[in-house]
Amino acid sequence: MKFIFLSGGFAGFLLVAAFGYASDRTPDRILLDAAVGCLVGALLFRWFWTVLVRGIRETILTRHAAASAATQAKTK
Repeated sequence: MKFIFLSGGFAGFLLVAAFGYASDRTPDRILLDAAVGCLVGALLFRWFWTVLVRGIRETILTRHAAASAATQAKTK
């Protein structure tokens, strides 16, 4: 999860800094906005990662339950 958090922060920082630079903002404002973008990007990536992992977990459990039910149906 640390990798996802760091990746999201890095992506948020770069994205906001690039847009700030393209908007001809002052360097201090670019860095402030990029720092906020870093935090927001990291939190969004972390949230998305937990949603993704939860979905994968539910899929695995559903498949396992279906396989168990199919196995029990064959033995009866």
